[in-house]
Amino acid sequence: MTSTVVLLGPQGTAPDIGDALAEHGIRGPVALVRAGYQEREAEDAAMVATLGVPAVNLTLHARSVSVFREDGEFTAAYQARQHRLRHIQTFYRVRLDKIDDAARTVSVRYVEPELLEQEEKVSVDQFRHIDADHVDRCNALRAMFDTRWRPAQRPLIAKHHDEIRAILETCDALVIAGGHVASLLNRLQLFDVLGLAADKPVFGWSAGAMVLTDRIVLFHDFPPYGSDIAQVLDSGLGLAPGIVVLPDPRRRVNYKATLGIQRFARRMAPATCVAMDPGARVVFENGSIVRAVGARLTTSGQVDQDWDGSPSRFSSPFLRGVPL
Repeated sequence: MTSTVVLLGPQGTAPDIGDALAEHGIRGPVALVRAGYQEREAEDAAMVATLGVPAVNLTLHARSVSVFREDGEFTAAYQARQHRLRHIQTFYRVRLDKIDDAARTVSVRYVEPELLEQEEKVSVDQFRHIDADHVDRCNALRAMFDTRWRPAQRPLIAKHHDEIRAILETCDALVIAGGHVASLLNRLQLFDVLGLAADKPVFGWSAGAMVLTDRIVLFHDFPPYGSDIAQVLDSGLGLAPGIVVLPDPRRRVNYKATLGIQRFARRMAPATCVAMDPGARVVFENGSIVRAVGARLTTSGQVDQDWDGSPSRFSSPFLRGVPL
């Protein structure tokens, strides 16, 4: 288990990854993951300059292209798995939309508050059940694929493992940038980068922070098209447990929607929902939060803008005595 994990907000025009590395005594070199940028993975000069230390790009996306081009049997099986996962996500989303429609309809009925609160709990329980079922199905499919195909034992993937391990042995830390979260997760898993990194400190921002949690949640209260219902994408890598990371909330979270925040936080409980704008940071040591700067979405619908990693000063009786 990696002892130190640092989650950061978007880097944008005032990146603070260099400060974070310096604060933790990282002088480099570091191993850099930019697989979320896919074909632009190698365009790393500007990003490396913000680190303040030497960096080696692990080129996970390019490595995956090589594997998929040269190992046809594995590629066909992998593509079939991804096709199945996309179908599972689509069907999960259809069910989510129906639950969300019902929850919204019930929430505006004029009945006594106690009954409305009971009905809200029923709605949240339905969300929680379907989220958990979706994660279980995704995990089962991935486990079945790994058992059948044993990626680490494929000669070409094993060769890349050896090369990545050799690079990581020369590095002081692993740095995971953002980009496309599903592509980033898939490449990190394909090459078992976290396993090869052993106990080295890990730093990640935006999608790179999301994949380090135990559950990746897609969200957008102001989508350019489609529904605004949040959805669980998949399990994450689990190095930052008990937290749901919400990068760039100024553009994606409607802080005025108290009922929506309340329902989302209750749905994700007991995980802590943390909105991470530029400058936000959550530091884990041995799987526990030791300090943080960010905003916490609470089960009472309030936003604790000054959350420092301690229990929220806003409380709700909603979950008391309820098994989670």
